[in-house]
Amino acid sequence: MTTSPPIIRIDDLADPIVSPELAAWREGDPTFPCPMSVDDVLNRACAETGLSDFGGDTGFRERLTVILQALYEDEGLTRGGRIFVLQQAVRAMANRLRIEDLVKRHPDILDVPIEKPIFIAGLPRSGTTHLVNWLSRDDRLNALTLWESEEPVASAPVAAGEADPRLVRSAAYWGAFGALVPHMSAMHEMAANDIHEDNELLFMDMNCYNWEFSARLPRWTDHYLAHNRAISYAYEKKVLQVIAWQRGVQTGQSGRRRWLLKSPQHMENLTAIKSAFPDATMVITHRDPVDVLRSLTTMLAYSDRTRRTRIDPPALARLWSDRIEKLLRECVAQREAFGPHQSLDILFHDYMADQEGMARQVYARAGLDLPPETEARLLGYLAENPRHAHGKVSYDLEGVFGVDVAARRQRFAFYYERFPVKQEN
Repeated sequence: MTTSPPIIRIDDLADPIVSPELAAWREGDPTFPCPMSVDDVLNRACAETGLSDFGGDTGFRERLTVILQALYEDEGLTRGGRIFVLQQAVRAMANRLRIEDLVKRHPDILDVPIEKPIFIAGLPRSGTTHLVNWLSRDDRLNALTLWESEEPVASAPVAAGEADPRLVRSAAYWGAFGALVPHMSAMHEMAANDIHEDNELLFMDMNCYNWEFSARLPRWTDHYLAHNRAISYAYEKKVLQVIAWQRGVQTGQSGRRRWLLKSPQHMENLTAIKSAFPDATMVITHRDPVDVLRSLTTMLAYSDRTRRTRIDPPALARLWSDRIEKLLRECVAQREAFGPHQSLDILFHDYMADQEGMARQVYARAGLDLPPETEARLLGYLAENPRHAHGKVSYDLEGVFGVDVAARRQRFAFYYERFPVKQEN
């Protein structure tokens, strides 16, 4: 007998209760410098790593300049909110230094093939995380864990039997964050060992749209969308070569297994991905963007209590309505970059009705067989991770966020015409 998941109602989105622990988090590390200039960020990364070669300038310095300009224009961030973005920038640049150093010492890394990767794209909250997590049970595929995507190259060798400090750091951070916003696990759990998005790798070239989840950065968004992102996906390929090479060294294997990668950002970068990974298979999930907005704005408004002085749900809904529209228009415009033999569109309602059948379609399109033992491992994930295991969040897009759903759907008409998603509410 199945039971209905508990309903979670978050009643303080606009005016959150601020505990002493949350207040301290919003203030941030008192010893961390804020603000920082571009040179401050790069110099701190050099000091942390003892390295100085960032590799060829792919435009990352210009992008970092724009990110910092946009960051300081966001007057609604707490000091801790600004520090979080600055720390991300320092970490990304330290990662880049370590990547370049490793490649310099082992140039054969650039000979590691990245063959026929499988990319999963789709709006946030459209099933991409669920899909990549259960397909990653196939041990023929490479997938990224959260901690590895945050720090691809260790600062020092890890002794056999010891916990990797990168894993320890990631688990500590996300454990503390989760304690402040405990309902996040019902929307999008962040655990260090979970399979994660590869857009973290684009941080190393300062071209990841994740910045937009941490702050209001219209200057950065406009800059990002106005420039070709192919060079950054080429850099991501380099990072994948580094990770595959390291895994080969650690396990004695060749590191040539196919990569399984996913990110909502890929929807607006189909042309760039095809340029960097011409033999990739592209799988795109499609869900009613209004229902995506319903879920996404609630998740972001809830997490905003950790980083903003004031939360304005209607303004947040307007911001992400615009951003989702931009993302969808790019997807529609670029969809033909991947032909029918290299791509698959999955409608969310079809996926929810027949997950096993959709997995078989993904495998067929990617040219992979699906032996019974592999399928059993995949199905094991579904059995272990039922939907809404942490509770089901109650969303109120019309009331809390002041959204006119009919008007929003009219704005997204171009998308509904291209992809027949089911309008859920």
